[in-house]
Amino acid sequence: QVQLVESGGGLVQAGGSLRLSCAASGRTISSYAMGWFRQAPGKERAIVARISSSGGRTYYADSVKGRFTISRDNAKDTVYLQMNSLKPEDTAVYYCAGALVPGSYEYWGQGTQVTVSS
Repeated sequence: QVQLVESGGGLVQAGGSLRLSCAASGRTISSYAMGWFRQAPGKERAIVARISSSGGRTYYADSVKGRFTISRDNAKDTVYLQMNSLKPEDTAVYYCAGALVPGSYEYWGQGTQVTVSS
């Protein structure tokens, strides 16, 4: 079993930055592709970014491309999401998730709230 715990959320003004962390325990995530998802009130959860197990490949949703950066430190079993130039529409609960089989996210964190004020 893998336990994922997100941290780093909070309230920030538009244009500001936050760095989310996702720390894993119970089992190493070095073999897992990892993703960051978000869910805004009244909307479905959607992927924000994902990173391959080695960190060599990344994907970003169009809405965050150029502003967010996903990275990982497999030695620390931690995944990060650096969020710059934040917009009010980035307000959501952010979740990290792990997938041993690409696209099949089986482990999820509890989420961290990000609120961007205008």
